[in-house]
Amino acid sequence: MEQYRCNSCGQKHTVTATRWRCDCEGVLDLVKDKPTIDVTVWNQYPNSLWRYFETMPFSKDSKTWELITMGEGQSPLIVLDPLEPHTYVKVDYMMPTLSFKDRGSAILMTKAKELGASKVIADSSGNAGTSIAAYAARCNILCDIYLSAETSPKKIAQVKAHGATIKEIHGTREDVAAAAQKAVKKENVFYASHVYNPFFYEGTKTYAYEIFEQLKGVPDSLIIPVGNGTLLLGAYFGFRELLENGLIEKMPKLIAIQAANCAPLVRAFESGEETTTAVVNKGTLAEGIAIASPARGKQILEAVRETNGTFLAINEDEIQIARSILATKGFYVEITSAVNYAGYLKYKNSPEEKIIIPLCGAGIKS
Repeated sequence: MEQYRCNSCGQKHTVTATRWRCDCEGVLDLVKDKPTIDVTVWNQYPNSLWRYFETMPFSKDSKTWELITMGEGQSPLIVLDPLEPHTYVKVDYMMPTLSFKDRGSAILMTKAKELGASKVIADSSGNAGTSIAAYAARCNILCDIYLSAETSPKKIAQVKAHGATIKEIHGTREDVAAAAQKAVKKENVFYASHVYNPFFYEGTKTYAYEIFEQLKGVPDSLIIPVGNGTLLLGAYFGFRELLENGLIEKMPKLIAIQAANCAPLVRAFESGEETTTAVVNKGTLAEGIAIASPARGKQILEAVRETNGTFLAINEDEIQIARSILATKGFYVEITSAVNYAGYLKYKNSPEEKIIIPLCGAGIKS
């Protein structure tokens, strides 16, 4: 029987369609054995993130995913510039809904289907909501997406197109999450949260597996944008599993990027704190990472410190400049995704350092 374990108090809970956090309000992790990674079986599966199916928390005879997948994963890894041969971009906006969130949503909604969910509720700054809505449609599951009234109109249009019901909330990103959680409790339905539900990270960990295959090894550093940490933690979990299986010899450094106007993790890291304290979001173009109080802040800080990584804060003008430069190199990304390249420009890397930068969302989204 599948179980969760609270990251705060250690209490275990049975995995159900309605359990999403501990009674102490702590976040939940999956209780699971270290996966045995057999690379020889990967080619028995489709050329998508599902080639890593046997490392995921599904029964080996499960076929649910075959009806839900849209071919997500296996995004290109490309040298950014011939003059910078050790710097790569992983074009994760080449996904069904044009953002990396499809990695997590595909796994999370497959699990929701297996648990018998008839309706899901999610809150989002945009991309996760679009992604959950799309996969809910694939599952024939009703879906409500809670968004800020200030969300990019293009992202709202995407969510609507997939048939989800939009609940616009006036207030902060935290207000949006609170409204969704209140509705989840009232309706007693599946909370398809890319933050709280640990099955989402079973999808984002495939980012690490793909890099391992594409590089035939491990990079020195990953530059990753961080709001709630879904990609950073997923990458950390994935590389940790590769390390535990002896397939790589080291963990890459995690270089976490935040917008200076909403940077609780930067503040906590620089102050030597174990977890974050909520900050006031002063307003940033990078709406996708404008998280004033990340629920998994403690885990994010631990992952960055364990890999000898660091945090960098990016100013608003640096975001716009970075987006423009990337476009001249052929990559048109959404504004939030430009934070990554801005972080790279600020990061003091050595000439031989092998670095990977994710391009998380397509430019037409913002």
